[in-house]
Amino acid sequence: MNARRSRIFHGPERADSNELISMKYMVIAGEASGDLHASQLIKYIKQFDTDADFRFFGGDLMADEARRKPDLHYNRMNVMGFSEVFRKLPDLISNLRKARKLLREYKPDALILVDYPGFNLTIAPYAHKLGIPVHYFISPKVWAWKEYRVRKIKKYVDHLYSILPFEVDFFKKHNYNVTYVGNPSVQEVAYSMGHLPPKKHFLERQGLNDDRPIIALLPGSRRGEIRNNLPLMIEAAKRFPEFQYVVGAAPAVGEKFYREVAQDPGLKLVFGCTPTLLKYSQAAVVTSGTATLETALIGTPQVVVYRANGLAISYKIMEKLLKVRYVALPNLIVNNEIVPELLVHKCTVASIARELSPLLQPSPRREFQLQGYRTMQRRLGNYVAAEYAAEKIVESLK
Repeated sequence: MNARRSRIFHGPERADSNELISMKYMVIAGEASGDLHASQLIKYIKQFDTDADFRFFGGDLMADEARRKPDLHYNRMNVMGFSEVFRKLPDLISNLRKARKLLREYKPDALILVDYPGFNLTIAPYAHKLGIPVHYFISPKVWAWKEYRVRKIKKYVDHLYSILPFEVDFFKKHNYNVTYVGNPSVQEVAYSMGHLPPKKHFLERQGLNDDRPIIALLPGSRRGEIRNNLPLMIEAAKRFPEFQYVVGAAPAVGEKFYREVAQDPGLKLVFGCTPTLLKYSQAAVVTSGTATLETALIGTPQVVVYRANGLAISYKIMEKLLKVRYVALPNLIVNNEIVPELLVHKCTVASIARELSPLLQPSPRREFQLQGYRTMQRRLGNYVAAEYAAEKIVESLK
């Protein structure tokens, strides 16, 4: 492995100060996760280009690193679902106009797009037309659906930085080279595990005075996900009375909503400490998404679920749309079903309990999953994703 690419947690090698003049960077992130990843990217770009100037669409974390307010905050950009997109179409058009205007007037040396493909793949052609190099950090998941977007990426994105190792081979099949820069969750989880409070202090601080081992429930961060998945998770966990269940709650969703959805007087919630909860849990039930990867990196056995209206016909439509064998990120990275996936109508109280049972005790199934986690970690590597991407972006502008 290249020594420079394997750096983790210590500072980047600096370019000779005479080789580089300060550059202007425009960054677009359209949601909270993008704000987090883009803020790290800005942080490392500033280490390589100490006089870097930034304009951006994003959030408060990016503002802290760039030391200026966003030109547009992501809370005016983030929409979910067809009906909401249709309802907010005038706002989306206005946001695109603002982005184009900023590109024309600011004339950045590089446009950096962070995930958020619906918007970002619309603005990329305009930047290309203006002769502005387009860098894309966190590849759109075109390998899962909307594969036709590859044509637009090849035509309008100059440099694509992937955070999932299997994406490199996917794009190679399309005659397009991408750079795997590592996965941000690797460093985020490593940091969390390095700052764990003792289990006793965690339990006391969270008011968890029950001595039974814990089943962690992670029902997602969106209200629709929580509404669909949490009641099933709770009923499945209750089938194991020798365990207590604790919900890792999303900070942006209030406690009242969880209690209305759960309808359970014994509901236990923790906010802002999900990695610690997972570390001190015997197993977890996790809604499909980035949390499945984080759970695997922490090393907690899990059952992956996703209940969405629960209709068999929805599952058949999803099977036709998806271009991959698996949905859960650990399975995609290892290319094997190391964690069970219970999707749509296959997600029931009985099926969750059936898959959860062998994970709550020493068993071949539990050991198989833990071995799969170790394989996944080796494939992800130890790259510092934002640092490596920042280094490549600044080098391209020398």
